[in-house]
Parts: sequence; C-alpha cells; structure tokens
Amino acid sequence: MTLNARIAPLLYLFAGLFGFAGVALAAAAAHGGDDAHLVASASAMCLAHGPTLLALAIGAEKLRTAWLAGILIGAGTLLFAGDLVALRYAGSGLFPMAAPTGGFAMMFGWLAIAVGAFIRRG
Repeated sequence: MTLNARIAPLLYLFAGLFGFAGVALAAAAAHGGDDAHLVASASAMCLAHGPTLLALAIGAEKLRTAWLAGILIGAGTLLFAGDLVALRYAGSGLFPMAAPTGGFAMMFGWLAIAVGAFIRRG
C-alpha cells in the first residue's frame, strides 16, 4: 500500500471536519460582533481547503505528491483557522506567527500539487 493510500482516510476525515467547521464558522460570523471578520476568514479557509483535501483523497493514487500536499494544506488550515478562532474567542492566538505559518503551509501545499504534475507515475 502506498503512502498516498494510507493517508487518504485522514484526508477524508479532515475534509469532513473542515467542511463542518466552515459552515459553523460562517454561521457564527453572520451573528458575530466587531471581530466577525476573524471568524469569517477562518470559515473561508475551511470551506476552501475541505474540498481540496477531499479531491486529494479521491485522486491520491494519481498524484504522487498528494500526501505532502494534504499534510501541508491540512496542517496549514488548522493553524490558520485555529489561530483566528482562538484570537476571537479566547482573546489570544495559538502562538506567535501561527496564522502566517499556517498560511505559508497552505501555499506550499498548493505548490506540492503543482509539482505533482511533473512527477511521473511509474
């Protein structure tokens, strides 16, 4: 069993969790106060990257870099959205530079998808 096949269930799990969180956070943002933009941004990241993880899980056997992209995008989304939600509801972020670290991880995850276009199966 390949690494991509072993990580696919984890990608499915986080795709579902991010979808759920994205919808819940969108509802919270709609009823939020002055800091609703933080929750809305977290919602947007979850709703953008949940389907991405689903696609990576479905196509894991076709894209050699799916495991790397999934880890980077999943961890990045957790850090980015988690930091914004913590800032809104707990009054402080997860740790200094958590959101930017998560953002860079997501960007590198997308680059891993692009690099996968040039790595032949074989």
